[in-house]
Amino acid sequence: MKYYALDVETANPSISSICQIGIAKFDDGKIVEKYNELLNPEDYFDPFNVEIHGITESKVLKAKKFPEVYKNILTKITGNVVIHHMPFDKTAIGQACQKYGLPKLECQWLDSAKVARRTWSDISQKGYSLSNICNMLGIEFKHHDALEDAIAAGKIVQFAIDKSGIDLESWIYRSKESINEGSPKQHLSVHFEGNSEGPLWGETIVFTGSLSVTRDEAARIAANAGCNVTNNINPKCTILVLGQQDIEKLAGKNKSTKQIKAEELIRDGFPLRIISEDDFFQLVETKNKL
Repeated sequence: MKYYALDVETANPSISSICQIGIAKFDDGKIVEKYNELLNPEDYFDPFNVEIHGITESKVLKAKKFPEVYKNILTKITGNVVIHHMPFDKTAIGQACQKYGLPKLECQWLDSAKVARRTWSDISQKGYSLSNICNMLGIEFKHHDALEDAIAAGKIVQFAIDKSGIDLESWIYRSKESINEGSPKQHLSVHFEGNSEGPLWGETIVFTGSLSVTRDEAARIAANAGCNVTNNINPKCTILVLGQQDIEKLAGKNKSTKQIKAEELIRDGFPLRIISEDDFFQLVETKNKL
């Protein structure tokens, strides 16, 4: 049984600003190949992102750019199952391909978070961040290093296969089904406003700044994609979408109150991701419908 696991780190809230990529190849549950590369994203480095992963602009100044490693990535994962944790890394690769006018990578993506949520009932509704799952399973890793995160995601899938008895190919289909499929006696303890069949079901999202659509329309799109939409940043939030900021409303700061609060929660270990509006539309796959 062979599969790959992939993770990226980004220079700023734009998901296409990949500054590190890590790929691990698994065969019969063992790691048989590792690939780790720092990249020059040809973009600015947000101090907050640097604080999280420790990669600075000076470290990647002479590093390869995404088009230079694209062929190597293509050779590894084309036609194979590729594990990622949550939608962001998959979307980042797609956004980077679009940024440089490169063909989309053809592979079978499998989200380790979806696999984990369908394997362990304790984390079916919350607590399914990469670090929380690894703590639960006893997987040691250095978080926010692309290769370490990729390996951790790959190991989670192997743990799930061993526990459930469901093979890799079957997990590809099972991950698309309702979490409680086959367990009619189990009831959800938490009510989600989002569409349970949406690609982001279980996420809690907050918007800040001026968007290209009305806030009501953005909330509707998010709910259709599975998100629970709320107005305030709190520990339950998992996504903050950044719109254009009105400088006059920032009270002399360069970030909104919501973004500052979100960054504080991330520093405290909460599984919250800050993304741009464009990346949000890529995640919900509705950009071309607007």
